[in-house]
Amino acid sequence: MQLDHDQLRQLLALLGDSDIQELKLEGDDFRLEVRRNLPSPAPATVTMVQAPAGPPPLAPVPAAPVGAAPGPSAPPPPAASVRSDLQAVTAPMVGTFYRSSAPGEAPFVEVGSRISAGQPVCILEAMKLMNELECEFSGEVVEILVENGTPVEFGQVLMRIKAA
Repeated sequence: MQLDHDQLRQLLALLGDSDIQELKLEGDDFRLEVRRNLPSPAPATVTMVQAPAGPPPLAPVPAAPVGAAPGPSAPPPPAASVRSDLQAVTAPMVGTFYRSSAPGEAPFVEVGSRISAGQPVCILEAMKLMNELECEFSGEVVEILVENGTPVEFGQVLMRIKAA
């Protein structure tokens, strides 16, 4: 059994609408545990572990609490001074933000770069998959709000573009 990122997102959405408190799902190369609303003070967690090639069973790996913002990489609170002429490029998934395609390579964009719709602006790594994020509009990069190699949350603003 295999579980890709979209299937995981759909599964979590279905679980969010149900009364299920705990779910364990195990495949050939992964183990998924989801817990919520348990009597213990621990927040809901999602743990996904890649299985080694050999037959030994998997050990659970601590995961960040679902819905909890990570420490220093948390998105800044919305500022009242955000200009209305700027459009936000947001993270379509949880992952790790990379400004370039490989270490030592030039970043996809810099502040001041002119970009066109469909142009890659960063990479989001999720579950060991590198996903190029393409901008949906043309314009000029005004702000890059995330440091290279930083974990990002779904919907987090990564950069702001002044639309052309």
